[in-house]
Amino acid sequence: MATYKVTVATGTTEYSGTIDSVYATLIGEHGESKTTALDNLGRDFRRGTVGEYDVCSSVPLGEILFVELEKRQFVGDNWFCCYVKVNYPDGTCKTFPCYRWFVGNMTIRLREGSAKKMQDDTVHDFLFYREKELQEQQQTVRWQTWRPAIPKCIDVISENDIPEDYRFNYEKRIDFKKSLNNALKELLIKELLNNFEKPWHDLEDFQRCLRKPSPIAAYVMEHWKEDSFFGYQFLNGCNPRMIKSCYCLPKNFPVTKDMVQATLGSQTTLDKEMKAGNIYLVDYCILEGIPANVINGKWQYVTAPLCLLYDHPMKGLIPLAIQIQQKPDQNNPIFLPSDPELDWLLAKMWVRHAEFQVYEVLSHLLHTHLVSEVFCIATMRQLPAVHPVYKLLFPHMHDTLEINTNARLNLISENGIFKEVVSTGGDGLLPLLQRECKKMKFKSLLPTFDFEERDVNRLKNYFYRDDSLKIWNAIKSFVSGIVDLYYSSDKDVMVDKELQNWIHDVVNEGFTDLHSFGLPTEIKNKAELVTILAGVIFTSSAQHAAINSGQYDWCSWVPNTPCTMRSPPPPKKGLATMELIMNTLPDIHQSCTEVAITWVLSREQPIAVFLGHYPEYFTEETARAHIKKFQEALGEIEKSIEARNTNPKLKYEYLLPRRIENSIAI
Repeated sequence: MATYKVTVATGTTEYSGTIDSVYATLIGEHGESKTTALDNLGRDFRRGTVGEYDVCSSVPLGEILFVELEKRQFVGDNWFCCYVKVNYPDGTCKTFPCYRWFVGNMTIRLREGSAKKMQDDTVHDFLFYREKELQEQQQTVRWQTWRPAIPKCIDVISENDIPEDYRFNYEKRIDFKKSLNNALKELLIKELLNNFEKPWHDLEDFQRCLRKPSPIAAYVMEHWKEDSFFGYQFLNGCNPRMIKSCYCLPKNFPVTKDMVQATLGSQTTLDKEMKAGNIYLVDYCILEGIPANVINGKWQYVTAPLCLLYDHPMKGLIPLAIQIQQKPDQNNPIFLPSDPELDWLLAKMWVRHAEFQVYEVLSHLLHTHLVSEVFCIATMRQLPAVHPVYKLLFPHMHDTLEINTNARLNLISENGIFKEVVSTGGDGLLPLLQRECKKMKFKSLLPTFDFEERDVNRLKNYFYRDDSLKIWNAIKSFVSGIVDLYYSSDKDVMVDKELQNWIHDVVNEGFTDLHSFGLPTEIKNKAELVTILAGVIFTSSAQHAAINSGQYDWCSWVPNTPCTMRSPPPPKKGLATMELIMNTLPDIHQSCTEVAITWVLSREQPIAVFLGHYPEYFTEETARAHIKKFQEALGEIEKSIEARNTNPKLKYEYLLPRRIENSIAI
């Protein structure tokens, strides 16, 4: 008779526990134990409990291949199991990760936690259950074309159709469902929301929907009219990926040297500064011709501005000239800082309005949420839980399927919030996404390539760039260490059938209509694998944090980043009045909705797992050592960012590791 001590850990979130009966069977190389009811005195499997049980076998089992857990339905009480640990009679202890829900009558076979590639498994039962697991996953996690010519998504009708293991836990689901109503109460704007089509009277009135600004939002309210602050937002605001070097003016942006000489000063010229690499351009040409939304029967307006900027040696990045529409014309003047104050202010508002559209639809929704969902689905469909790449990626995919499903249902649907208040909502949303997808490249998601392509390494005080590169290097070093543990050569990568099926699913299913995306259908070497995996992790963690976390900070003062514009741009200089500005900016209802939704989507989540923190998917000490080293590197980055943030009113903290969630979970 051999007795094994079996430890079972139940999840800590609400409703993780169960009153249903749980049984365990140990399956070893020399036989099986008795199927044993895991039943001690008192209630077992309460939320957060770790119970220990004796499981007996008539003969020593040798190496335990599987722990088979079975939940038998008594009242239909679901159960979340974190892990099982088995202490052998000789004192050896092995961990069998689970981190799954048991729903109804359900049996799951768990493997010991050491990561294994398919070619590492020589036992027939292991190979059989790898294949069985993937077959089951492919039946429950399926691809769907939500709209043509954009990344595919999970095939569900509502969040309730998402497999239980990939859904919000109970607390998060309740919190999320209440969040918009809570925002209206918390922000003291619920009574204003029903003012449909009513404009504000003056700019100060916008304070009525921003009664509880964040520290940065308060700074925005005070400084948003300043040219230097307008320029600063291209570097460290919520969308810091648009600016690029300008060595030659676009033909459709006929700025002359005389136009900008006063702003440049008498000691230099436009040509000299362009040659020196100090002139920059932000071009919203992707918005050209995008259909504008119709809200409550009234047309909104979308333009595609161009903005020329100068990295001034003393003032920082400042705007030199703005053309509100792409095609130069006598009815499309180039606005300058020397123009009448309201002309210049309104021109900057049109730029910031374009910024909101590109930011929310492309930088945020497409480049982080939709891209990450493709890798998430392919990982679940093609990699068994024992695969090292699954173990590496899965913590970075937590809650992504549900938050994206919610977005398709409530945010970007035909009757969603974008249709209600955003100028590119309605008929403009899909063409904008499709236009970007035609030219989008995977390597543009990698910070080193992005900064080099935009040629922005000389820019001063570009904290997003500096912090991104630090985080990227830490992630890539960590991924490289993990890959080296499990792949000894490039050939190991090539012959990993599951890994190759994974990238094939990513490219030929998820991104099948993105013909310029540039991912290979076959991973040929370790270096290529490291770059792809690091890119996925960076996108779903750091990039999303940099883009998502600042929404309320930069968009809640609505004149700074308006979600829509209700009047066309002025065809001539000298026409801007405060009345025109107020009739152009979002109305009271639109403003309140913008404030509320940016608060909901950027607030710190009550339950979050931050970058560098991994559940015990990896149980090997060698892998845990790499995780510890990664955490230490992030700790050093944290210190460097905190040391740099000397301005207490305008700190750049979106890429502090303690604020970067592991996954796109909001």
